[in-house]
Parts: sequence; structure tokens; C-alpha cells
Amino acid sequence: MNMSALTLQEYEFEKQFNEHEAIQWMQENWKKSFLFSALYAAFIFGGRHLMNKRAKFELRKPLVLWSLSLAVFSILGAVRTAPFMLYILMTKGLKQSVCDQSFYIGPVSKFWAYAFVLSKAPELGDTIFIILRKQKLIFLHWYHHITVLLYSWYSYKDMVAGGGWFMTMNYGVHAVMYSYYALRAAGFRVSRKFAMFITLSQITQMLVGCVINYLVFSWMQHGQCHSHVQNIIWSSLMYLSYFVLFCHFFFEAYIGKTTKTKKVE
Repeated sequence: MNMSALTLQEYEFEKQFNEHEAIQWMQENWKKSFLFSALYAAFIFGGRHLMNKRAKFELRKPLVLWSLSLAVFSILGAVRTAPFMLYILMTKGLKQSVCDQSFYIGPVSKFWAYAFVLSKAPELGDTIFIILRKQKLIFLHWYHHITVLLYSWYSYKDMVAGGGWFMTMNYGVHAVMYSYYALRAAGFRVSRKFAMFITLSQITQMLVGCVINYLVFSWMQHGQCHSHVQNIIWSSLMYLSYFVLFCHFFFEAYIGKTTKTKKVE
């Protein structure tokens, strides 16, 4: 019973949130995510071209603030959504936790579900720092940012099954990832193992995402899960591509380098 009380205890701002207006706004405006993505892509290629002949910017303090803000937001999101998901999982089982649409409209989680999908637009700002500080911009970074924005806006409007899992996992991983970025930007020396743990947790997240998609698809056949085949196809392609790209990144960043170092020695 305590778990239920903890999960359902709402703050005033969460209570006041009107999820019907939010869902309606997203149904009318979700295609704007394509405009944001196009502007983002234009900024990337234009920005890199402009920075070619310029000295890089330091931007250490703004980067600390930026990463810290996203870390705090993600930690709050994880703390508010994880108990809700855990409660449904423990009391009603796996199927209910995947298929139940209450994540979008239930107390507490309804606010954080909308905050999650909206946050994917400002999160594009991560790349501004990479461009202005003239750091290496990998394909995985900008591909991930664009596709997450497009998919989350596209999915929220239909309140598709599996959303609670997708969002809660992402909040959790981002809470650790942005905390790591903030510490690094502030000049702290963080163990390489911490970075490896983050990438491994991202790979795990992608695997779980694929499993959830499979479950939604199979339960959808019996009319127990609300989704669309088209959504599941896009989501599966996205999660599979992330899985491949993150595995490749893990090998390049941690295993490849270690092998090379040993050869040099």
C-alpha cells in the first residue's frame, strides 16, 4: 500500500496539468518536429562550415549549466516515473505495464510523459556545443537526436502501448549520462568505467526497446495492446539501428582503443 501512496502522491503542478490539451496540441502540431529536425540539420552543416575557419569556443560554464539542467530534469523524470511503472509491474504484471495507456493520462506520469516528448526539442542544443567547441560530431549523435524527436512526437499523439517503458528507461539513462557530462564539463576526472557503464546501459535500453515492440505486436493481435503496425515498424527500425550504432560505438571507443594501446606497448 505504501508503494501505491508513494506513486500516486501528486504535486500541485502535476495535478494542474491538462493532458487532454497536451495530447490535442501534439495531434495538431507533431509534424513541426520535421521542421525542427530540418533546421537542426541545416545548423549542423552550416555551423560546421562557419566554424572551419574560426577558433573554437571554450563555453565551459554554459556547458556545465546545460548538462546540469538536463541531468536534474532527467533525474526528476526518472524519480517520478520509475515508481509508477514499478507499481503497475508489481501489482498488475508485465502485460499491463506495457499495454496500459495510463502512463499518458494517469496522475504524476501524465505531466512527465509530456515533459519528456517536449524535451526532445531543446535537447538538440547538445549539438550546438559540439559544433562551437569544434569537437568530433559522430553520425550516431545527430541521427539519434533527430529520430528520437520525430518518433516521440509521432507516438505521443496516439498514446501507443510501450510508451511508459520507453520514456522511463530514457529518463533513467539520461539522468546518469547528463550527470556524467556535467561532471566532465566542470573539470572532474571521471573513471572511464563510468562512460562504459553508460554506453552499456544504452545498449541494454535498445535491446529492451526491441523486446517491448515484439510484445506490443504480439499482444496487439489479440486486441490487448493499443498501437499501430506502422508505429511498431518505425520503432523497431529505430531501436535496432540504435543497437547496432551503440554497439559499434562501444567497440570503437573502449575495445578498439584498448587493443591498439596494447599493440603499441
